[in-house]
Amino acid sequence: MRQEEIWDTEAARHYDTPGEGMFAPEVLGPTVDRLAALAGDGPALEFAIGTGRVAVPLAARGVPVTGIELSAPMIAQLRTKVDADTVPVVPGDMATTVAPGEFSLVYLVFNTIANLLTQAEQVACFRNAARHLAPGGRFVVELWVPELRKLPPGQQAVVWHSEPGYVGLDTYDVLTQHVVSHHFRFGDGRQAELFRTPHRYVWPAELDLMGQLAGFTLESRHADWAGGEFTAESRSHVSVYRLP
Repeated sequence: MRQEEIWDTEAARHYDTPGEGMFAPEVLGPTVDRLAALAGDGPALEFAIGTGRVAVPLAARGVPVTGIELSAPMIAQLRTKVDADTVPVVPGDMATTVAPGEFSLVYLVFNTIANLLTQAEQVACFRNAARHLAPGGRFVVELWVPELRKLPPGQQAVVWHSEPGYVGLDTYDVLTQHVVSHHFRFGDGRQAELFRTPHRYVWPAELDLMGQLAGFTLESRHADWAGGEFTAESRSHVSVYRLP
């Protein structure tokens, strides 16, 4: 499925979970704090801004935020929170779309660079970030570490979360570095709701090479937004790339 088909009106309507999950204060607070510090006195650009989970509180902190977003329903959901003067959004994909202005920070959160399903598109995303940045500007990527150690030989799927009413599992194609996340939600009856999203997983070293191709240097890598140490056991990372 194409990304604009996945992030339709129904997906946009159910995306926000105020106070819970990725909207929980302990998740969102450190994210906004770190991005505000990295932006400094300059404006920020969010690739795949979605419904404004990060952009709205970041703008409330006084950071001018512009977004790029492919999904019209996600933009419409964002507009229920803030107007276009507060957080302007340019419709389009994050690999090629150009927003007006020059920025001190471009950021891409919650694994979204993996929504680009080819290496070429992911490299183009880095180059698009560089295109928007002032000298010395930073590009921040939040991304999960592929969990292939959990995948025994001959097995193609990993259950990564299970709780009453919900099961999340990933199916892998290790040849193409593609993974499809399956989200099953169900009640007491026999019916279940399935939401699927395709991704191309990226190793940190591959991501760093993409940065080099776009003229970036890796400035820092942490296990989380609070600055935790990145180790071999880390499940995700926040990587900050900087232009000369």
